[in-house]
Amino acid sequence: MLAERARIADGFFDRLVGLLKTENFVLGDGLFIVPCSQIHMFGMKYAIDVIFVDRQGVVVGLVESIAPGQMSKLFSKAHGCLELPSGVIRDTGTSVGDQIETQLIP
Repeated sequence: MLAERARIADGFFDRLVGLLKTENFVLGDGLFIVPCSQIHMFGMKYAIDVIFVDRQGVVVGLVESIAPGQMSKLFSKAHGCLELPSGVIRDTGTSVGDQIETQLIP
């Protein structure tokens, strides 16, 4: 399980703000940004993990513990990214090529 409580940022404003207004990110939380092939950490207060996926949910890129002020590389095959608390990629053993599954609960 990567995130039990993930929200989707698919509008311009939601994607622009992302996690900028948050003070921390706890295990179980996530933010799925779509479309997205690169992120920046300007204005952030803490490091995060980022999983980039294609339209089918296949992992095409990983960024572990990206720190405030940094920018990820561009993952040209990515359609979206899942932002997670730092350490989740390592703890779950997530790798490029993995298939990410989602379950939406109404």
